[in-house]
Amino acid sequence: MAKDRFHQAVKTALIKDGWTITHDPLYLNIAEVEIYIDIGAEQLLAAEKDSKKIAVEVKTFLNPSAISEFHTVLGQCLNYRLALKLEDPNRILYLAIPEPAWNTFFRREFAKLAIAEYQLNLIVFDGAEEVILQWYP
Repeated sequence: MAKDRFHQAVKTALIKDGWTITHDPLYLNIAEVEIYIDIGAEQLLAAEKDSKKIAVEVKTFLNPSAISEFHTVLGQCLNYRLALKLEDPNRILYLAIPEPAWNTFFRREFAKLAIAEYQLNLIVFDGAEEVILQWYP
C-alpha cells in the first residue's frame, strides 16, 4: 500500500499538535472489505479526562484535475466514515489537505457546498513546515 506524498508531514504535524499516533495505517475489516485509513491518532483532553480519537486520510490534491481527485476522495471518506461507524464509532474521520489546495480548490463554491452537505472534517496542513494550520470545522 503506497503512502501519500505528505503522509509523514501530516503524521509529524499531528505529533507536534499533541496527538499520539496509534495506527499507521488504521486497518479495518468490515463486511468482507479491508480498509486502510492513513493514520489513527488519539489525544487526551485533560479537562475532560476523556480520550478523543481520530482517523486521518491524507491527500495531496496535486492531480491536474482537482475535481477528479475530490470525487475519488469524497467516495473514500464516505466509505471510511461508514466503516468507522460500524467498527470504531468514537473515532472521527478527518481529511488532511495541503494549504495550497485549501486556498484554491476548497475555496470554490462547489467544494464548500460538498463539504457542508457531506459534513467533511478537514485538517489544513503546511507540508514544508509539517504543522497543522487549521481544523475545519
